[in-house]
Amino acid sequence: MTSPAATTETADPTPDVRTSRPALAILALAFGGFTIGTTEFVTMGVLPEVARGVDVSVPTAGHVISAYALGVVVGVPFLAFFGAALPRRAMLVGLMTAYAAGNLVSAAAPSFEVLTAARFLDGLPHGAYFGVASLVAASLVVPARRGRAVASVMLGLSVANVLGVPTATWLGQQVGWRATYLVCAVLAALTVALILAVVPSVPGDSEASGRREAGSFFTNGQVWLTMAAGAIGFGGMFAIYSYVAKTVTDVGGLERGAVPLFVLALGLGMVVGTWLAGELAAWSVFRSLLLSSVGGVVIMLVYFAAAPGGWVLLPVAFLTTAIASVLVINLQLRLMDVAGDAVTLGAAMNHAALNIANALGAWLGGLVIAAGHGYRAPALVGAGLSVLGLGLLLWSAAVHRRDGAAAAR
Repeated sequence: MTSPAATTETADPTPDVRTSRPALAILALAFGGFTIGTTEFVTMGVLPEVARGVDVSVPTAGHVISAYALGVVVGVPFLAFFGAALPRRAMLVGLMTAYAAGNLVSAAAPSFEVLTAARFLDGLPHGAYFGVASLVAASLVVPARRGRAVASVMLGLSVANVLGVPTATWLGQQVGWRATYLVCAVLAALTVALILAVVPSVPGDSEASGRREAGSFFTNGQVWLTMAAGAIGFGGMFAIYSYVAKTVTDVGGLERGAVPLFVLALGLGMVVGTWLAGELAAWSVFRSLLLSSVGGVVIMLVYFAAAPGGWVLLPVAFLTTAIASVLVINLQLRLMDVAGDAVTLGAAMNHAALNIANALGAWLGGLVIAAGHGYRAPALVGAGLSVLGLGLLLWSAAVHRRDGAAAAR
């Protein structure tokens, strides 16, 4: 029996598909990640503008973030269940077309209720896109390069937080929040065009069965513990990120124009953290999870203390997402290790868990703000969530050791 820190290769049932332009095809898939990353995080940067636009308070407007995240959670198992055998490229085109439509409806939403519903619907394709895109990317290259291909798709999400989100945040402040969703719809349409142009046709897994995958995946105790650790432990980052605009201006005393720079720092932290996660994973996936969870507790407390310091908070914001990204990537690897044969579902369900974290963090952060504790309080919520996530990882390790001891007897 291996230790919790060990990693294993998970078989990919997607057939190898060779193309003369694998780099272009993977770039197109990564552009979809860029589109999704920009869309997911830009609401946080323009949340005050959204609140004014639909005539609600900022904490109430934070519920549209939770609605998107819940859409991801609902969409992943549903689409993975029914789409496991569908042609991969056709599924990617369908998912991104639906994504464009959701952003258009968001841009035209006349009320808070319609906007909330539109954000929920827009979240539905999110996790399934990343799961299918990862499988397609892996099928385009030789086995030795599959890990890099999948990482390249995910890198689009990180780059979005460096380029897409700060730019869209600035645009939303200058032109209006509806313009941000229009831009996201255009990015989704460009993704569709790129996929059709350079991604080869990839058949689905003809032997795939949603019922088979679901039965294998959801009866696995380690799967549940890993997803719970992500859903709770990663929530702290969203408790902070969701209200960064008001923290910078109301607590830090900076001008509104400083917000895109803080969003940029958060994005750079994600890029660096994604790279660092790969290096740490080569050392130990499970120990990397423990290290990033402890680091999450510490950095949340530092964030709380540094918030009134204005620009002092900038490097803290960078470190917050860097540490969180180490957690995210290694949770993905851990989930793939314990998913067994349910590769399609395993490739996508990490995004469902992380978007539960998105909904939970934004919701709890909004609750403490609405209760009058101020915009620093979500950092303390984040510290508490990180502690709970660490506890779940330790529980997972204890179960693993117990099962190993039982098997040895």
